[in-house]
Amino acid sequence: MDRQAALRVLATPLAQELLHSDLLSRLAYLGPDGYPRVVPIGYIWKDGRFVVCTAWNAPKVKALQANPRVALSIDTQTQPPHILLVRGNAGVEQVNGVPDEYLEASRKAVPQPQWSAFETQVRGLYDQMARISITAEWAKLIDFETTLPSAVEELVSRRSHP
Repeated sequence: MDRQAALRVLATPLAQELLHSDLLSRLAYLGPDGYPRVVPIGYIWKDGRFVVCTAWNAPKVKALQANPRVALSIDTQTQPPHILLVRGNAGVEQVNGVPDEYLEASRKAVPQPQWSAFETQVRGLYDQMARISITAEWAKLIDFETTLPSAVEELVSRRSHP
C-alpha cells in the first residue's frame, strides 16, 4: 500500500470518526533493546498526519530517532468493534515550551472544569517537548460489517468458494 491508498482509507467517514474521537491511540515502536513497546497516547489528526507530543526525554523519543517505523491503532469498546490500524514513519522535533498540538490533544481527555489547572501545571513542567509527526504509509479500517481482519476475510472467501 502506498501513502495515497492509506490516505483514502483515512478519509472514509468511519476512519474520520475515529480520528476525531476522544479515544486514545496505541503507539507501537521498537525500543533500543529490539523489543516492541506499545503505549497509549493522546494525538491529534492534523494536515494528514498524526501528531503526538511528549516529554523531550521520554524513552520513545530516542527510540523513534533511531528507528522511525511505528504502528498505531485506535479502537472502540463497542460490539462489533471499529478498529483503525496504521503503519508509518515518525519524525521527531524538539520544540520550546508546550506545543499547541499537545494542548489540543489533551482537551479531548481533560474535563473543562479542570482545564485551567491542567494547563498551568503543564506549562510549569515543560520547558521543551518533543513533537512527533507520524506519516501513514499503510492503513486498514475494520468494522466487522464491511471489512474484516485479513485472516477472517481469507476464511470467509474459502467457505464462499469451495
